[in-house]
Order: sequence, then structure tokens, then C-alpha cells
Amino acid sequence: MYNAPLIFDRRKFLKLAGRGLVVAFVLKDYLSFAGETPQPGSPMAPPGEVGAWIHIGEDGLTSVYTGKVEFGQNIRTSLSQIVAEELKLPVSSITMIMGDTDLVPYDAGTFGSRTTPQMGTQLRKAAVTAREALIELAAKNWDVSISGLIAENGMIVNSATGQRIGYGGLTKGQQILRTISDNVPVIVAKDWKVAGKSLPKVDGRLFISGKHLYVSDMHVPDMLYGKVLRPPSYNATLVTADVSKAQAMPGVTVVQDGEFIGVVAPDVVAAGKGLQLIDASWEEKTGQPSTANIFDYLVKNASGENNERGSENTKGNVEMGLKESDFQLSQTYHINYIAHVPLEPRAALAEWVDGKLTVWTGTQRPFGVQDDLAVFFKLNKEKVRVIVPDTGSGYGGKHSGEAAVEAARLAQVVKKPVKIVWTREEEFTWAYFRPAGVIKATAGVKKDGTITSWKFVNYNSGSAGLDTQYTTSNKQIAHLPSKTPLRQGSYRALASTGNVFARECHMTDLARLIKMDQLDFRLKNMDDDRFKAVLQAAAKAFRWNGPKASGHGYGIAGGFEKGGHVATCAEVLVNEDKEVKVLRVTQAFECGAIVNPHHLENQIMGAIIQGLGGALFEKIDFSSGKILNSSLSAYRVPRFSDVPKIEVLLINREDLPSAGAGEAGIIGIAPAIRNAILDATGTGLTVLPMIPNGTLTTDKY
Repeated sequence: MYNAPLIFDRRKFLKLAGRGLVVAFVLKDYLSFAGETPQPGSPMAPPGEVGAWIHIGEDGLTSVYTGKVEFGQNIRTSLSQIVAEELKLPVSSITMIMGDTDLVPYDAGTFGSRTTPQMGTQLRKAAVTAREALIELAAKNWDVSISGLIAENGMIVNSATGQRIGYGGLTKGQQILRTISDNVPVIVAKDWKVAGKSLPKVDGRLFISGKHLYVSDMHVPDMLYGKVLRPPSYNATLVTADVSKAQAMPGVTVVQDGEFIGVVAPDVVAAGKGLQLIDASWEEKTGQPSTANIFDYLVKNASGENNERGSENTKGNVEMGLKESDFQLSQTYHINYIAHVPLEPRAALAEWVDGKLTVWTGTQRPFGVQDDLAVFFKLNKEKVRVIVPDTGSGYGGKHSGEAAVEAARLAQVVKKPVKIVWTREEEFTWAYFRPAGVIKATAGVKKDGTITSWKFVNYNSGSAGLDTQYTTSNKQIAHLPSKTPLRQGSYRALASTGNVFARECHMTDLARLIKMDQLDFRLKNMDDDRFKAVLQAAAKAFRWNGPKASGHGYGIAGGFEKGGHVATCAEVLVNEDKEVKVLRVTQAFECGAIVNPHHLENQIMGAIIQGLGGALFEKIDFSSGKILNSSLSAYRVPRFSDVPKIEVLLINREDLPSAGAGEAGIIGIAPAIRNAILDATGTGLTVLPMIPNGTLTTDKY
């Protein structure tokens, strides 16, 4: 079953692992995404091979190496459970080494809900290989057959004689490198003893007590603080800058390289004051789009506008399907830019030692930031180390490494470690946003509820979740990229939030058009049993057919994303002043076999609450290249008073592989609320956010 140990550079190996057991394997299609070819990142793995994932020390403690990072989703715990399950040892004996480019194998990044299905699978198979290798070592040590040997609680036990030996005793002085295939025998979910349980968050006490050090808390000897001069608006060009007053401050250094100007000082107050003393003049670009005209701008500047063909998915003939229908419905939906608003703004601490750059920063892509730094400073990647301590949230907003580059530029000049922590205003203004978009939907339906035609075109906001999950003989689905005046990028669930909003609103409107129940209409037009199961579970728990008080409305919506199937029911109250209050939300969620139920429930609740903001009031307001609401006092996120009663139903499918759950939970909340408002008032809203001013309005944008 096992191959002979691979040949490897022992000096590099010992530098990382010391004396112990190291397991490597080949996993088919390892972390490939969007056509990118994965590259090896482990210091002990030559090109084309996978490096060490698991190291068992002489003391029996186990280190697990992964390029994934922890920013609140609790994967440190769930990945530990997966390894503990297969390796048959306590979770407390495992230390996760995460997001350190000097120590872990290459990883594309922590995004796309891929940690559980891909990295979980990867570590599971590595742990199986380690367990069976340990059994082999014990058999050789005792000169017995492996048939009577079992692994339990960090030991190999001879069931016939009662002999036992700890993993550390077996690995002492040995290094074993083995490759495994995709078909190693993992433990099935119904037999899990550690995985599948609601274990507490690893290191949870450190977070609750405030002892965990985020990058913004870190301090190293001789560290200085940096600030960077920002333009007054997008696309502004620096004309002149007088830095003499700042340079004259005691202990302050001004770093100027073209249009990049930074201030370094012994403390953050002095750095901020030095920045204020710089007298800079800028040439600002005129005629830039604004919130008022952004949707027309995106449509006019879309590629393939004339024939509405971008990344297209077509079946049948949509025009013929419309002719066959009894009713037709066309509607345009508008999605505004919104910000990620992470708890911890961008931060980085950079240090140069003997020509090597080390940066501690909060990013979802440590190897991507390593590449950026290597290119910027013209270094070999081996001369750049990126370390990601557990980070204060990301939501897709921390794929980039701006703060890392800025801190490294300043540290290179002053020859001391420099820390940069962006202000909340900088985070709102210079980070990237969830893309704005325009979605045009046209559908035809028969009197019996059969959908005959479906046309769905997205301008700019993205293709994730674009296709319909409902059955129809004729469809045309297209995404048309467009120019964007604001920096845009990934957001939790990507474009699915907007696409599912438009699709689920349109489905409810079609149901009303033929006087059919929202839920019944959906069930009639689907053949996905998993989607059907979550819809029925949510509706039953919500008491979908129960009585409603005056001014109250019920809405339902759902979908599937990244392997997660979700259905959301919402009840709203719209009072005489047209104020909207979300009273309760019931959400059913299914993502295969559940690794940690409590942490999954937390993920779903967090997604629902975050989704409330984008549904109701979150919106970036901008004009002439300037962000007009760049503070938490001007940009409203959900508050305690906004949070409804939330009920989460977890459907545990032990017969299915575990999927990621970080994204799908957010996609149903906005359309469910919208459909509930429609049920209560007869008003079908088509813009996200729906009530930016707190009350129901029919304003177009």
C-alpha cells in the first residue's frame, strides 16, 4: 500500500520539522482555481511535489501546516477536528501552523468556501496516511503483524498484548515522507467521534480575554509607526509637496518616492501630526461618475452591450418561450457598491533583516501578498516571508496587501520595523468594494406555473450565482463586465448576493402574477432535491401557512452556492409611517456532513446579520471621485436593534461530502425580506439597499 520514502533535502527538512514524522501527498486538482496552476511553497518540497503537512514531534505533539488563514470563521478548530479524527489523537495535542509562507505549502488563498472541502480533504488524507504509517512503524518495532494494531488517543495499541507506544516514541529520530492517492480509506461521517461535534473554539479564551494579538496590536523591538499621504480623490495626481515642516519634527522621517509619501515616527500620534504638516497640492480629475448616475454608466460602458452576450449560458430559444407563455414579466434590478467593514482595518508590520523582508499582515492570500512584495522590491520569493496572525475578519475584502507594501517601503528606508494600521476612513475609501451592478430579468410563465422562458443579464457585478436553479426549457444567462469608477473586488458570496436577489424577487413576482403561493411556485419549478429539502424545512419551521397580523408580510428565498444549499423565510412589519422592521428570520442550511455544528450555526447567523446591512441600508455614496460616507457614523451597518429573532436549522447530510459554509448563508436574506415587504404592502422593491433612509420609498435608486 505504501511507497518507499521520497528523497528530499534533509537539511531543509530538519530546519522546519526537527525530528519527527512528515507526511506529504498528491491530491488531484490541488487547489486549482480560475485556471491558476498551484505552485509549491514549502521550503522542503522541490518544484512539482507537495511538502510536509503533518509533523509529529518526539513529545507526541502534532503540528499541522496549512496556507489557509483564520479570520473569524473558526477553521483553526474545524481543521484540527478533522486531523484529530483521522489521526486518533486529542484536539488539544494539535497546533495549527497557518498562513506562514516560510513554513506552509503553497495555497491560493482563503476564499470561495474552499477550506473545508479542499483543505479539509487534504489534511484528512494526510492524517490517514500518517496513522497507517505509525501502525507500520509499531509493527516493525514489536515485530508483529499490523492486523492486531490500532491507533487511539495518540498511541498505537496492540489489542492482543496490551502493549502501547505513543506517536512521539515511534517518530523519534525518524523522518518519513510518503505520497498518498485520492483513494485512501477515510472515516465516514456517521462514524466520526471528534469531527461532527461542537467543540469549543481553539484559543477561544485568548479572544474573549483580549489577549490575542492582532497585527494592529503587535509590537517588536525598535518598532516605528507609519502613515501614508492619500490623494483627496480617486485618480488625483500629486503636483507639489512641501514636507519640510514634517521633516523638522523630532524623531520623524519623511519617505518620498515619486507620488508615494510616508511619515515614520516613534508613535502613531507623531506620525499622524507629521502627515498633517505636509503641504501637498493635487490635480483632481473631473467628470467622474457618481452615485446618481452609476447604473446608467455601467450599462453604457459594458462589453457586449449591443447583443447582451458576455459569459453566456443559453438553452433553447427564449423568444419562442415567451410566445408560448400566458404571462410575461420584465424588471431591472440595481445593486449598489457596499464596503466590507472588517472589524480590523488593514494593518501590517514590516521588518528587513539581512536583506530578507518579513511582513505580518492580515490577508486572505499570504502567498499572493508574498508575490506582490517580491515583484515590488525585485526580490526572489525566498527573500520574502508573509505571516498572517489570526485576523479580525475579511469577508473577501483582504485579498490584497496594500498595507504590507506600504509598511515595507517605509521600513526599508528607516532600517527599522515599521507598523501601519489603516484608519477606518482609509479602509472605507481605499480598500475595494462589492461591485455595483444592473440586472435585467425577463421571464414567461404559463397559468399552471410552468416557466417557459428565462432571460437574465448581469452588468458588471459578476457571474457567481448567475444561472437559475429553476427548470425551464428556454434560457439565456449572461454576464457583461463594465468599467468601474470605484475599485471593486471579492465580497462574501461574490456576485451571488445580487444575482440571487434579482432571481428570487423575480420568482416571487411571477408567482403573484399567476396568483400562486411563493413556495409552491418554487417547488413546482425545481428538480434539485437538496434545494427542495431546505425550502420545505425552512417553511415548516417558520409556519409558512400560519396567520399574519395586519401590516405583516412573509417572504421566502433560497439558492445554493459553493456546495451550500440555503432557504430563508422572513417576517416583516411595515407600520403606518412606512418604517420596516424585520421581526424574524428562519433559515435552513445544508452543506453535507457538518464538522462543527455550533461553529456552523455561528457562521450562518453572522451571514444573516451581515446580509441585513446590504439588504436594508448599506451603500457607498460617492461623487467626483470622493467617498462621501467614509465613517461608521455615516455608513450604517447592522446594529443590535436591527437584529430580528433568528432560527437556524442545520440539515446534516452525513452521506455527502462536507462543503464550505462561509458564503451561502448570506444569499437568501435580502430577497426574503424584499418578498416579505411585497407581501405586506404590494410594493416590489428592486434596489439594494432597499430602505437606505429607514423607510419604504418608491424612489428608483
